[in-house]
Amino acid sequence: MGSCQYSPTLCPYTQAVPELPDITVYLHALERRVLNRSLRSLRLLNPFVLRTVTPAPEMLADRTVTGLSRIGKRLVIAYEGDLWSVIHLMVAGRLRWLEVGKKPPGKLGLAALEFEHGTLLLTEAGSKRRATLQLFDRRETLLAIDPGGAEVQELSLAQFSHRLTATNHTLKRALTDPHIFSGIGNAYSDEILHRARLSPLALTQKLKLPAIEQLYHAVGAVLEEWTERLQEQAGDRFPEKVTAFRPEMAVHGRYGKPCPVCAAPIQRIVHATNEVNYCARCQTGGKLLADRAMSRLLHSDWPKNIDELS
Repeated sequence: MGSCQYSPTLCPYTQAVPELPDITVYLHALERRVLNRSLRSLRLLNPFVLRTVTPAPEMLADRTVTGLSRIGKRLVIAYEGDLWSVIHLMVAGRLRWLEVGKKPPGKLGLAALEFEHGTLLLTEAGSKRRATLQLFDRRETLLAIDPGGAEVQELSLAQFSHRLTATNHTLKRALTDPHIFSGIGNAYSDEILHRARLSPLALTQKLKLPAIEQLYHAVGAVLEEWTERLQEQAGDRFPEKVTAFRPEMAVHGRYGKPCPVCAAPIQRIVHATNEVNYCARCQTGGKLLADRAMSRLLHSDWPKNIDELS
């Protein structure tokens, strides 16, 4: 599969979870292709992708697509007769649009939604099968999969503050918790915190109002800007290069590269398969946040300040 271009520790192929901007662009592309169109058939290319028992996939045949929406990081396709299909791409799942006559690519295909004018294909790279397809015939069952996170761009500052500080978590965890906020993951939380000039490890209940307001405006700005940027890049084409690692990003996946604001090298915290990227000069007053593995190895030799790395 090729080497990792950005982070030397984690590969974008295994960590590129599509988030709110990516899912929104997918929905825009689907709206132009499948809305008000009749689905000819839903074909399972890998039976394990389907995680529900009823309704049967055959029930969707010849049903018109009546709506497209999002639940967190899931894509929801509504059909006439109160039926829904829900796609969760997870880490390596992606969507492709195949024009009539084109065959699905090898073993990557998991499910094919076939229309008269083309096919929406759910694919997944790698050997782990985490992407899922669920079918629903009851609205209450569909809504039960919603973890309850709020759409940040629909919140007032007061509502945002209440949700953020209701429990005492680090900012990184709070932003990515689907029960608190909807659609924000590892990549855009890094970008949001850099824009807000806040430490990823700052505790929510210790934040003062000015910092909360900074974060509130950063969330809205980053999500809006990236959605517009990705939409412009896709144009009328179906989005193909969906990844959480992009060279235009300020900090995410850019360990060791210069911060676009102050030119200090981007730092990281690594835990298991997760990585937090941040700028020490912009976000932590120059303080280096301890990487558990390296700080345990180096003990007193672990640098405490960004200037000690110069």
